[in-house]
Amino acid sequence: MAQRRGSAGQAISLGLAILSLMLLHSQLAESAVYTVGDKNGWTFNTAAWPNAKGSRFRAGDVLVFKYNRMLHNVVAVNAAGYNGCAAKGGKIYKTGNDRIALARGPNYFICSIPGHCEGGMKLLVNAA
Repeated sequence: MAQRRGSAGQAISLGLAILSLMLLHSQLAESAVYTVGDKNGWTFNTAAWPNAKGSRFRAGDVLVFKYNRMLHNVVAVNAAGYNGCAAKGGKIYKTGNDRIALARGPNYFICSIPGHCEGGMKLLVNAA
Protein backbone atom coordinates (compact mmCIF):
# COMPACT_ATOMS: atom_id res chain seq x y z
CA MET A 1 0.00 0.00 0.00
CA ALA A 2 2.79 2.43 0.90
CA GLN A 3 4.36 1.81 -2.48
CA ARG A 4 1.16 2.87 -4.25
CA ARG A 5 0.92 6.08 -2.23
CA GLY A 6 4.53 6.87 -3.12
CA SER A 7 3.80 6.20 -6.78
CA ALA A 8 0.77 8.48 -6.69
CA GLY A 9 2.81 11.16 -4.97
CA GLN A 10 5.53 10.84 -7.58
CA ALA A 11 2.97 11.07 -10.38
CA ILE A 12 1.48 14.22 -8.87
CA SER A 13 4.95 15.75 -8.43
CA LEU A 14 5.83 14.91 -12.02
CA GLY A 15 2.55 16.39 -13.24
CA LEU A 16 3.15 19.61 -11.32
CA ALA A 17 6.70 19.84 -12.69
CA ILE A 18 5.42 19.42 -16.26
CA LEU A 19 2.71 22.03 -15.69
CA SER A 20 5.29 24.47 -14.31
CA LEU A 21 7.52 23.96 -17.35
CA MET A 22 4.57 24.51 -19.69
CA LEU A 23 3.66 27.77 -17.94
CA LEU A 24 7.28 28.96 -18.06
CA HIS A 25 7.51 28.08 -21.74
CA SER A 26 4.30 29.96 -22.53
CA GLN A 27 5.61 33.05 -20.73
CA LEU A 28 8.88 32.88 -22.66
CA ALA A 29 7.02 32.38 -25.92
CA GLU A 30 5.09 35.59 -25.31
CA SER A 31 8.25 37.64 -24.82
CA ALA A 32 8.96 40.24 -27.47
CA VAL A 33 12.39 40.85 -28.98
CA TYR A 34 13.50 44.42 -29.72
CA THR A 35 16.64 45.62 -31.47
CA VAL A 36 17.90 48.67 -29.58
CA GLY A 37 18.09 51.66 -31.92
CA ASP A 38 16.31 49.69 -34.66
CA LYS A 39 18.41 49.65 -37.86
CA ASN A 40 20.98 52.07 -36.40
CA GLY A 41 21.72 49.72 -33.51
CA TRP A 42 23.27 50.62 -30.16
CA THR A 43 24.94 53.96 -30.71
CA PHE A 44 24.93 57.54 -29.48
CA ASN A 45 21.60 59.23 -28.75
CA THR A 46 19.56 56.06 -28.30
CA ALA A 47 18.16 57.30 -24.97
CA ALA A 48 14.88 58.33 -26.64
CA TRP A 49 14.51 55.00 -28.46
CA PRO A 50 12.17 53.34 -25.88
CA ASN A 51 9.73 56.27 -26.10
CA ALA A 52 9.90 56.35 -29.89
CA LYS A 53 8.98 52.65 -30.00
CA GLY A 54 5.68 53.41 -28.35
CA SER A 55 5.92 49.93 -26.88
CA ARG A 56 5.11 48.83 -23.43
CA PHE A 57 8.06 46.70 -22.43
CA ARG A 58 7.43 43.73 -20.16
CA ALA A 59 9.65 41.68 -17.90
CA GLY A 60 11.10 38.86 -19.99
CA ASP A 61 11.18 40.87 -23.22
CA VAL A 62 14.59 40.72 -24.85
CA LEU A 63 16.68 43.66 -25.98
CA VAL A 64 19.22 42.98 -28.72
CA PHE A 65 22.17 45.35 -28.68
CA LYS A 66 23.91 45.41 -32.08
CA TYR A 67 27.13 47.41 -32.32
CA ASN A 68 30.75 47.32 -33.44
CA ARG A 69 32.45 45.46 -30.60
CA MET A 70 35.76 47.16 -31.40
CA LEU A 71 34.18 50.54 -30.60
CA HIS A 72 31.50 49.96 -27.97
CA ASN A 73 30.14 47.67 -25.27
CA VAL A 74 27.00 47.39 -23.14
CA VAL A 75 27.03 47.47 -19.37
CA ALA A 76 23.92 46.68 -17.33
CA VAL A 77 24.13 49.06 -14.37
CA ASN A 78 22.01 50.34 -11.51
CA ALA A 79 20.47 53.84 -11.30
CA ALA A 80 23.64 55.35 -9.81
CA GLY A 81 25.76 53.84 -12.59
CA TYR A 82 23.35 55.18 -15.18
CA ASN A 83 23.18 58.68 -13.70
CA GLY A 84 26.94 58.89 -13.09
CA CYS A 85 28.02 57.00 -16.22
CA ALA A 86 29.91 54.56 -14.00
CA ALA A 87 30.22 50.90 -14.95
CA LYS A 88 31.63 49.75 -11.60
CA GLY A 89 29.90 46.55 -10.56
CA GLY A 90 27.82 46.33 -13.74
CA LYS A 91 27.64 43.30 -16.00
CA ILE A 92 29.66 43.94 -19.17
CA TYR A 93 28.58 42.62 -22.56
CA LYS A 94 30.90 42.92 -25.53
CA THR A 95 29.93 40.55 -28.32
CA GLY A 96 28.41 43.19 -30.59
CA ASN A 97 25.17 41.20 -30.68
CA ASP A 98 24.08 40.94 -27.05
CA ARG A 99 20.66 39.63 -26.01
CA ILE A 100 19.50 40.81 -22.59
CA ALA A 101 16.18 39.88 -20.97
CA LEU A 102 14.47 42.72 -19.14
CA ALA A 103 13.74 42.50 -15.43
CA ARG A 104 10.59 44.05 -13.98
CA GLY A 105 11.08 47.76 -13.29
CA PRO A 106 13.82 50.04 -14.56
CA ASN A 107 16.67 48.50 -16.60
CA TYR A 108 19.74 50.68 -17.06
CA PHE A 109 22.43 50.31 -19.73
CA ILE A 110 25.49 52.35 -20.64
CA CYS A 111 28.53 52.10 -22.87
CA SER A 112 31.60 52.19 -20.63
CA ILE A 113 34.06 53.37 -23.29
CA PRO A 114 35.36 56.73 -21.96
CA GLY A 115 33.13 59.60 -23.05
CA HIS A 116 30.46 57.43 -24.71
CA CYS A 117 27.91 57.41 -21.89
CA GLU A 118 28.47 61.11 -21.32
CA GLY A 119 27.91 61.58 -25.06
CA GLY A 120 24.48 59.98 -24.83
CA MET A 121 25.19 56.27 -25.21
CA LYS A 122 22.92 55.20 -22.37
CA LEU A 123 19.49 53.67 -22.16
CA LEU A 124 16.74 53.32 -19.57
CA VAL A 125 13.94 50.85 -20.27
CA ASN A 126 11.07 50.36 -17.81
CA ALA A 127 9.45 46.94 -17.94
CA ALA A 128 6.05 46.15 -16.46
